[in-house]
Amino acid sequence: MGLKVLLVGGGGREHALAWKLAQSPLLGQLYCAPGNAGIAEVAECVPLGAEDVGGLLAFARRAGIDLTVVGPEAPLVLGLADAFRQAGLKVFGPSKRAAQIEGSKALAKEIMAGSGIPTARFRVCGTPAQAREAARELGPPVVVKADGLAAGKGVVVAATLEEADRAISQAMEEAAFGASGLKVVVEERLSGAEASLLAITDGRRALPLLPARDYKRALDGDRGPNTGGMGSICPLPEGGPPLDMLSGLILLPTLNALAGRGCPFCGLLYAGLMLTAEGPKVLEFNARFGDPETQAILPLLESDLLEVLAAAVQGCLEGVGLRWSPGFAVCVVLASGGYPGPYKTGFEVSGLDRARASPGALVFHAGTARGPGGGVVTSGGRVLGVTALGATPAQARERAYAAAACIEFGGLQRRNDIGGEGMPL
Repeated sequence: MGLKVLLVGGGGREHALAWKLAQSPLLGQLYCAPGNAGIAEVAECVPLGAEDVGGLLAFARRAGIDLTVVGPEAPLVLGLADAFRQAGLKVFGPSKRAAQIEGSKALAKEIMAGSGIPTARFRVCGTPAQAREAARELGPPVVVKADGLAAGKGVVVAATLEEADRAISQAMEEAAFGASGLKVVVEERLSGAEASLLAITDGRRALPLLPARDYKRALDGDRGPNTGGMGSICPLPEGGPPLDMLSGLILLPTLNALAGRGCPFCGLLYAGLMLTAEGPKVLEFNARFGDPETQAILPLLESDLLEVLAAAVQGCLEGVGLRWSPGFAVCVVLASGGYPGPYKTGFEVSGLDRARASPGALVFHAGTARGPGGGVVTSGGRVLGVTALGATPAQARERAYAAAACIEFGGLQRRNDIGGEGMPL
């Protein structure tokens, strides 16, 4: 009898995780809470919110869940993993204290500074006056970051002091991000190519995944506001630093620092990097799989993901390796019109079957639901992630956009330069 697995979350990242976990010969039954219209095709969806820690724990006990995999950051920061471990249940995801490496950018900077992990010069500011003074000391250009969770939207790259002052006012005086913005980190803006380094960890060891790139700005040419991510490519088209070097420079010192604080990190550690002329520097840490990087990384993974996650939870990653398919994957996000600002939902989605039938293509659902007539309708800001594989970055990109062109819904918006490094179609 196979393992009973509960996957927490309902976005594109979770659909990619569900799709990969469903391929494991170790799997008996896969549940997802709350899931979405696409996840329902590979898992049994449970009507519980990702942040309903008590409800999820009760379900896991009742259903005899063998392993819980947590997708989003919010339930981790709320302490979901702690509640499950205290109940004797196995869970892939860091404790509440360890997840603060994402939940507090100030704490992440403190750890980097104390461990010699390369990062931008910064100041942690508790008042608007301190933040404005820091902006003038460090820049411009500067980056203003809300200290707490802001769904990927709490970061402003300010080219001028006026833009920095507006960002500081928005976060600290207008409370645009609630309590998350009452403290901010102001740091120098780094130059270079961005990269996302994800690693499966057991608290002591790190097993890096192929590096990916996330495109966060809403509009072509990296313009417009930051979003949760408008697309991704894996691996990096230009190559990048060796994984062993990145592990020794960034991942292992971070794990050691967290263990030294009494909160070992068992889960997915994500380092957002800037590949500068002086070498890689850390922009931020996350405590979970990246979205939409996961939608480009997992289609290239040949290893059994469930087997690897189970080994991490048991503290047994020593000697574990990962096998990868050759080639590249590009993911193009199809979003609701207006995202990341206000947007409308409930539009019927058409062309999904044609997109899935395109060469090398996969379609991951993010903000979707079943409408009254049984069809798929939009229910979120990021609606779908269309991923395609190819022997080269250009082929993967061409296939992804060909598949994406099959899909239609009211207000659809997308970037046209994902994987093309600023070169629109």
